[in-house]
Amino acid sequence: MTTDPRPVLVVTNLDDPTADLVIAELHGRGVPVVRLDSGDFPATLSCSAYIGGDSAQWGGSVATPTRIADLGNVRALYYRRPSGFAFPHLDPQDARFAAVQARYGLGGVLASLPHCLYVNHPNHIGDAEYKPAGLAAAAACGFTLPPTLITNRPDDARAFIKKHGPVIFKPLSVPLYLVDGTSQTVPVEEVDADEIDDSIAGTMHLFQARVDKVADIRVTVIGDRIFAVRIDSGLLDWRTDYSTHAYTPVTPPPDVERALLAYLLHFGLVFGAFDFTLSASGEWTFIECNPSGQWAWLEPPTGLPMTAALADLLERGTHDRP
Repeated sequence: MTTDPRPVLVVTNLDDPTADLVIAELHGRGVPVVRLDSGDFPATLSCSAYIGGDSAQWGGSVATPTRIADLGNVRALYYRRPSGFAFPHLDPQDARFAAVQARYGLGGVLASLPHCLYVNHPNHIGDAEYKPAGLAAAAACGFTLPPTLITNRPDDARAFIKKHGPVIFKPLSVPLYLVDGTSQTVPVEEVDADEIDDSIAGTMHLFQARVDKVADIRVTVIGDRIFAVRIDSGLLDWRTDYSTHAYTPVTPPPDVERALLAYLLHFGLVFGAFDFTLSASGEWTFIECNPSGQWAWLEPPTGLPMTAALADLLERGTHDRP
């Protein structure tokens, strides 16, 4: 049981089972936790912060209906998936103005806490979520990448497919997209040159050479601890049917381990969920890294202690092990 009174801030939405697991682990260790969601501001979430005069760092507090956190005394901030600022009681123009003030005010304060370990810092998450930046960093760190094209030119897309086919299409990012009130995702799918029409010109698209694979690998890096799981599914996109999965813990090759840590260092991250394909010859090909990726579903079938590892990191409030 810890005797350190400094709290861990957990910034996420109400429905986050992954955060629930981590919070339960921290509670079991006696670590104080303050959970909040930006979407609760200003109805049930308030903040006052000050700097200047005899104060060289942000002080003040953030408060929920049941908890108060001293901003100058937060040991770690676990930034997961908070909902956005919303002001439904205001007209659209005033709501936009209020949301921007909240983002740069409350959001800016939470991104500027002294002596705080961020897992991960929200600004760094934003940088790493750009797929072009992630692919460039992956190449610089030594990962093997599939040939990739990002374009809105139909002719260039057709030429790429003819040269590198088979080719898959996937979105650069997936915002909330509802059909009859149900959230939708966009699966990874193969695309032929004759399917490319002028609608491609309407926005940017990502095309990537399909990699011959025998399995997929999800690697979760938590601080300096690396948890790699082979996923056998027989699917092009393993996310489309979890019932087909078989999971096996594996050890990354040394060059992949070095590249994983170099990638996180490049973006200033301490957590990352990496996806790779595995070829019959044993080659690992980088697909992407999600700085806020899911991992908890892998723990029960593998026994990998990822919840404990994340709680260790947050409890210490530092990247370094004791």
